[in-house]
Amino acid sequence: MSESKPSLLEGFKAFLMRGNVIDLAVAVVIGAAFTNIVNAVVKGVINPLVGAFGTKDLDSYTSCLKAPCRVGADGEMEGIQIAWGSVLGATLQFLITAAVVYFLMVLPMAKYLARREAQRRAKEGVKETLEVTELEVLKEIRDAVVAQRSAGGSGLAGGPSAPPQDRG
Repeated sequence: MSESKPSLLEGFKAFLMRGNVIDLAVAVVIGAAFTNIVNAVVKGVINPLVGAFGTKDLDSYTSCLKAPCRVGADGEMEGIQIAWGSVLGATLQFLITAAVVYFLMVLPMAKYLARREAQRRAKEGVKETLEVTELEVLKEIRDAVVAQRSAGGSGLAGGPSAPPQDRG
């Protein structure tokens, strides 16, 4: 009387066998590796460039909202400090990541897909031209038949003709 329910292991196996789960896992792994590259670029290139104009690290750029902004004897921050340099650094990391992803991945893929779509449309365009040409010929034949019928002559089998005259 009890229905057999799929086991947890079978459900988990079905979940893992879906293609999008594998694609997502690959994307996460590649994204994590890519994050390390971007962080290295920010720390090795961007921060030294910023350091040429100010301090060596973006994290050291802060503003004091409520004085005194200093570390007390107990190791805690006194006052209220806004660490806007950290936000700027994170923003730069995001922009660099977005630019690299766009220019090295999204844009080339979009151009490739556009070329493929143009080739597909060109092939369909040739078929459509042939179909339109055949359709135009059939329309011309139809128009000629209609014109011939309205002129009163038949000339074609199965068309209207004058009734046979009785010679009787």
